[in-house]
Order: sequence, then C-alpha cells, then structure tokens
Amino acid sequence: MTAVEVRVPGVRTAAAGTRGPVPRWADWAAQATLWCALPSGIWRILFAAGLPAGFTGSQDPQGTWYALPYVIVLSVLSEAVAFLSLGLVRWWGETWPRWVPLLGGRAVRPAAAIIPASLGSVALVCLWTPLAFGFDTGDPELPHGAKLVIMQACYLPLLAWGPLLAAVTVAYAVRRRRYG
Repeated sequence: MTAVEVRVPGVRTAAAGTRGPVPRWADWAAQATLWCALPSGIWRILFAAGLPAGFTGSQDPQGTWYALPYVIVLSVLSEAVAFLSLGLVRWWGETWPRWVPLLGGRAVRPAAAIIPASLGSVALVCLWTPLAFGFDTGDPELPHGAKLVIMQACYLPLLAWGPLLAAVTVAYAVRRRRYG
C-alpha cells in the first residue's frame, strides 16, 4: 500500500518535519510576531544613537554611555523572544535541535512549549494593551506632533504580539494533541 499526499487548502503539509500539518494562518501569525517587535526595536536604537525623537530632559539619552548598548541588547532580546514563536510551527518546536546539551534529538514535551508560550502571550497582552488607550501626552517630556505619531507607529504593532502568540500556541496545542 502506498501513501497518498492530500493537499488541503490553507494548510501546509507535514513535509517540513512537523508531526502534523501546520495551518497556513498559524505559520503567518508566527512570522508576524517577528515583525511586531521589529519597529519598536529600530526606533529605540535610533533614539539611543542620537536621533532627535522629541524627548526632553531626563528622557534624553545624550550623555549616557550605556543607553545605546542597553537598547541594542533589549531590541535583540525582544527579537529573539519573538523568534521562539516560530518553534511552534517548525520542527524544532517538536524535537530539540542536536546542538542543545542533554536534550538534543529528544522530543519536546508539548507542555514545555505550551506553558511558556501561554504565559508569554498573557504577559505581552498585559504589558502592551495600555498602548491601545494612547500614550500619556500630558507628560511634557514625551514627543509631540509628528515625532509622537512616529513613536506610536513603531510601538503599536506590539499590541498584536500577544494575541498572535496566543493563537499560534493554541494551534500548536491542537496539532500536538492530534498528531503527538
């Protein structure tokens, strides 16, 4: 008896190494998490590098030697955390890569991915939801006018990060329950 591959619209096949098919929307949502964190990271780096972003007084990073290294590390860390959501739609979210000490090649227990991803999505929603209600423009040190619009445009994608991660986590949990 031979196996027949059935193509279902909107679902990626398991040929990429996952145990079951990954819905196309879940793959796109996992990739979108990377784009959610990127604009704010770029804005922070440019601000710390001396871009006149509209802050005044104590918020101005000029004269502090650690501002640029700090925001670079913060931005790289944010992107690295966002990158982990791809593990929920890739093979390395089901099998530890060989280079991981003690765990390499072993199966990832679903709870080891689902619990941190769920907690992360809740934390992101709690952290970034206040942005939906706007920035505190009453603070005289915050940017105003076009500079405020640019800052908001860079930070508002963070609102989507938590819900996207939650959706991808649910898709991962359903797929792992169904296909092991």
